[in-house]
Amino acid sequence: MNSGRPSKVITRHHDGLIHAYVVDPDTFGPLEPAVVFRPRAGDAVEESVVRPDLERVVYTTLNEVVCLTRSGDPVWVSDFAPHSDVRHGHRPGCSLSQDGRTVWVYRPDVMAQRRVADQWVVYDADSGEVLTRREVDTAGHGGVHLPHPTDGSVYLTIGEGQDGAVVLRGVIGADGVPRFVTYPWPDRCLIDLAPGGQQFMTVDHEQGDVAFHDHPSGDVRFTLPVDAFGHDPDDTYVEWSGGYLTPDIAVVTLGGEREDEEEWFRHHLVDVRTGALLGEIDLDVSHPYEGEPLGDGSWLTEGADGHPVRRSLPTVGLS
Repeated sequence: MNSGRPSKVITRHHDGLIHAYVVDPDTFGPLEPAVVFRPRAGDAVEESVVRPDLERVVYTTLNEVVCLTRSGDPVWVSDFAPHSDVRHGHRPGCSLSQDGRTVWVYRPDVMAQRRVADQWVVYDADSGEVLTRREVDTAGHGGVHLPHPTDGSVYLTIGEGQDGAVVLRGVIGADGVPRFVTYPWPDRCLIDLAPGGQQFMTVDHEQGDVAFHDHPSGDVRFTLPVDAFGHDPDDTYVEWSGGYLTPDIAVVTLGGEREDEEEWFRHHLVDVRTGALLGEIDLDVSHPYEGEPLGDGSWLTEGADGHPVRRSLPTVGLS
């Protein structure tokens, strides 16, 4: 299972604290937090990311992005001016670039009634200096960042509720000039990037299909509608979850509702080189959004105590 990929740091929020876990390639089972960060008094954390050396955390609240040391000392703080009193419907998100040099923050300013356009802001991770600021023609509730593993770019998918979803890509070149691309789909949700970064996976906002695209062009390699998995598209849909289990195999989640109104879901495996279906896998999860494929043959689930659990293929077999 060890693909030679470096350790990954993830965060979970419990009891007002930010728990950072190191997902080491050789560690399986329940994970224990490597570091626990305490946000500033009164801060309600929306999203967080921890530097690979575990020395700093960056998190967003509804009105700020904050960087703290491990001991809780502030490194820098950036306000989302003007202050918004809107409490629901907008969730600012943050991410580190793969090299840890920049912090990328999505601001859903329209829903916050702060501005007439959302913003995507890039900060220097050490100083908090704003390196670039991009107005985005969306009215999103929240966004998901995915840093590219090799070229320094960052993907962002913005959910606009019933209005669809938008996928963007940003990169700061060697010349320091930022470049942004908005992909020409108003209705696709970005799910995951391949471990090597050569492609990415999206799901139709209406949940009718899954597609796999070349990076960075976005050209579609192939698309699989619901009926390709042997299900009726009238009562089955593709969940906005799943991802790359390995560089060559993706997990696609299908769900639906039985006649007795009981909901169900199944995880299907797809060969992303050919589009061939490889059967089903039981990720041992309680709902369709719990399993998080890691790209190296393993995935994360949530333990009974709220801490993540890393599982692998020998633990749960293919069918």
